[in-house]
Amino acid sequence: MAPKLDGYFKQVDKLSETFIDRLRKAVAIPSISADDDRRQDVVKMSEFLVSELTSLGAHVESRPLGPQPGKRDLDLPPVIVARHGSSPDKRTILLYGHYDVQPALKDDGWATEPFALSIDDKGRMYGRGSTDDKGPVLGWLNAIHAHREARIELPVNLLMCFEGMEEYGSEGLDDFIEKEAKPGGFFADADAVCISDNYWLGTEKPCLTYGLRGCNYYSVAISGPGQDLHSGVFGGSAQEPMTDLMRVLGSLVDTNGKIKIPGINEMVAPLSEEEKSIYGGISYTIDNLHESIGSTTGIYEDKENTLMARWRYPSLSVHGIEGAFSAGGAKTVIPAKVIGKFSIRTVPDMESGKVDECVFKHVKEVFAALTSKNTLDVQLMHAGNWWVASPKHWNYTAAAKAVEAVFHTKPDLTREGGSIPVTLTFEKATGKNCLLLPMGSSTDAAHSINEKLDRRNYIEGTKLLGSYLHYVAAEELGG
Repeated sequence: MAPKLDGYFKQVDKLSETFIDRLRKAVAIPSISADDDRRQDVVKMSEFLVSELTSLGAHVESRPLGPQPGKRDLDLPPVIVARHGSSPDKRTILLYGHYDVQPALKDDGWATEPFALSIDDKGRMYGRGSTDDKGPVLGWLNAIHAHREARIELPVNLLMCFEGMEEYGSEGLDDFIEKEAKPGGFFADADAVCISDNYWLGTEKPCLTYGLRGCNYYSVAISGPGQDLHSGVFGGSAQEPMTDLMRVLGSLVDTNGKIKIPGINEMVAPLSEEEKSIYGGISYTIDNLHESIGSTTGIYEDKENTLMARWRYPSLSVHGIEGAFSAGGAKTVIPAKVIGKFSIRTVPDMESGKVDECVFKHVKEVFAALTSKNTLDVQLMHAGNWWVASPKHWNYTAAAKAVEAVFHTKPDLTREGGSIPVTLTFEKATGKNCLLLPMGSSTDAAHSINEKLDRRNYIEGTKLLGSYLHYVAAEELGG
C-alpha cells in the first residue's frame, strides 16, 4: 500500500521559505576544507549542523578525528553523527553527506557573491555549496522538520554521518566508518545506506545511481640533463625528456578513446542483454552531450554507446605535464625533467593491482623501445575502486516509488563516470546496500563558478527524501 504523503507534502510547501533560509545560513559559512586558514569556518559549519539537528530532536555527537596528516598543528574537522529514532520495529537508514565546499572567489568569474545565496527570477539559487553538498544535507534536516511540524512520525530510524573533508579527500573518514560499523558502533544497526551527493543526468528527469567508475592515477617522470638547457645551444646534441614523454603518452590511448595498453580492455565485464536493455529508455540525447561539452566533438553519434562509454567501459585521460613551459609567449628551453599525469577510470571486473601491472609493463616497454639515454620512473599516485549495486534491492525499488510519488515519472537508472569513494567504504564496512539518490541537476555547476541549486530541486527534493523513508518502511525485502 502506498504511504499517504499529502500532509507531509503540504508541510514542506508551507515551510519552503524556512528551508531556503536554512540553506542561506549554511552557504554563508565558507567551509573550505582545502584552505587551512578557513578551518575554523569548517568547524563553524559543523557547529551549525549540530545546533540544527539538536533543535529537531536528534541525538547528535561531534566526533574529533585528530590532527590532519602532515599538519600536526591543524586538526581535522569533526564528523557529525546523529540518530533520530531507535525503534527495534523500524528499519534503520544510514545517511551520508558532507558540509565542506570547494574554494570560491568572486574574482574567479562568479556573477554573484559565492558565499551569499542569491536567487534569480527563475528560482536558481546561486552559492558555493548550494548543490554540493549543503542543499542535499539540509534536505534531510528539512524532511525531519516537516514531519515534526505535520505531526507525522518518521517511519524509519535515521543514522546520519556528515563529514567536513570530502573536498580534500575525506582524510580520516574510512577508518572512522570501519570502526563505527563494527558491533557496538554508531552505524552497526544500519539496514541500508543512502547518499545524496550526485546529480540527475539531465534537468527534468530524476535518476537513481547504482554504479560508479573507479580511478587509478599515474605519473610518468622522464629526466636526462642535470638542468634545463638552451635549445639553441644543445638542441640536436642532447636527448630531450619532453620528446620521450610525448611518445610514451601518445602510446596510451587513441583519438577515439580506445585504451591501447595491452590487457586493460580484456578485464572488463561483458555486457549482458539485461544491462544493455537499460540504456534505451534513459532520458538523454546527443544534443545533451553537445550542450555539456560545449561543442560537437563527441566520439559517438548515438545515446547508448555514449552512455556506456561514460559509465560501464574504462577510459584513459591525459591530464597535464609538470616541469614543461606552459606560460604565454615563447621560451626556447629544453626541460631537464618532465612528469606526465594520466588516469584510468576503472569498471567491473578490473582489479586495481592488475591494472597497475599492465600500465607499468606497457610504459616501460614503450620507453625501452625508444633506446633513450634518459631515465624513466612510473608511479601510481592514488587509486579508488569501482562500485556497482543491485538496483533490484528494496532500497532502490523504494526510492523509485518515491520518485514516482513526487515527480510523477519513473526514474532513470544510471551509473556515473566519476568516483565517490565513500560509497564503496560504506558498502564494505556495513555489508549493506548503498543507494545514490541525487537532488541536484546536471546544470548545477558543482566545483565550478556560479554553482547553483534550483528551488524546485531543493523543495521537491526534500519531498523526495521524506517520501523515500516512507517507501523504505513499506517495501518488501528483495534484491
